[in-house]
Amino acid sequence: MFTFNCKGRIIEIGEPVVMGIINVTPDSFYTVSRKNTQDEIFRQCEKMLEQGAFFLDFGGQSTRPGSQKITPDEELSRVIGIIEAAHFRFPEALLSIDTYYAKVAEQAVEAGAHLVNDISAGNMDENMITAVAELKVPYIAMHMQGTPQNMQTSPDYHNVTLEVLDFFIVKTAECKSAGINDIIVDPGFGFGKTIPHNFELLRNMAELKILDMPILAGLSRKGTIYKTLGITADEALNGTTVLNTLALMNGANILRVHDVKEAIETIKLYHSYRGENVLELLG
Repeated sequence: MFTFNCKGRIIEIGEPVVMGIINVTPDSFYTVSRKNTQDEIFRQCEKMLEQGAFFLDFGGQSTRPGSQKITPDEELSRVIGIIEAAHFRFPEALLSIDTYYAKVAEQAVEAGAHLVNDISAGNMDENMITAVAELKVPYIAMHMQGTPQNMQTSPDYHNVTLEVLDFFIVKTAECKSAGINDIIVDPGFGFGKTIPHNFELLRNMAELKILDMPILAGLSRKGTIYKTLGITADEALNGTTVLNTLALMNGANILRVHDVKEAIETIKLYHSYRGENVLELLG
């Protein structure tokens, strides 16, 4: 059981939960997830919440391999109004801002976001960790080798699992020292890792439990799935379900997904497989 303080609201994560992806971008790798009007975004939010999403994660910048970096101000222009409106329309929803800019994180939390999801774990903006500590919100720190612009050029590890674990031992200590109390770790599938690296990391993901922090698995419709199967991201829902199941078996506490209904079903079946009472656990 993990307990977090989200702007004075105490939440608990015992059994695995789902984070729904809300892309406020024109260039996400999964084209169906691109939402550019407020009505489209709100329909997606409402659908995900009805299906059982625990968090909604708003991103104003694509971080797919080779994506073009945008400025904090451009990112702010995409997400702040949406987050403010979503907080007003869905006051009980837990909203996350997916950004590596401290400026965006600060304004998003002021607008209604409850936690910060940073693919760079503070490595792309030296002010991020201090900013999150001052905001007093939970922080999702992800491992990434390189940047979105170059991370897939030539990923190299001697032992990917050990290096990711070592990274988090150092990074979470830095976060705690700065004053961040609630930390979630994301091994960063697809971020500066080859397909074999991703599968090796997934097989050994339980090693991260030594950190005693929630583990977020972001595998949804990624290249590891569709390139392995010789299909497209649009066709990768079945593969996503398979890898999400393996992630749950290896200790994932949060599944970050494009398809909330199927992820909730995966969690329910996982509980049943373990002989647990699904209705009692999930309601």
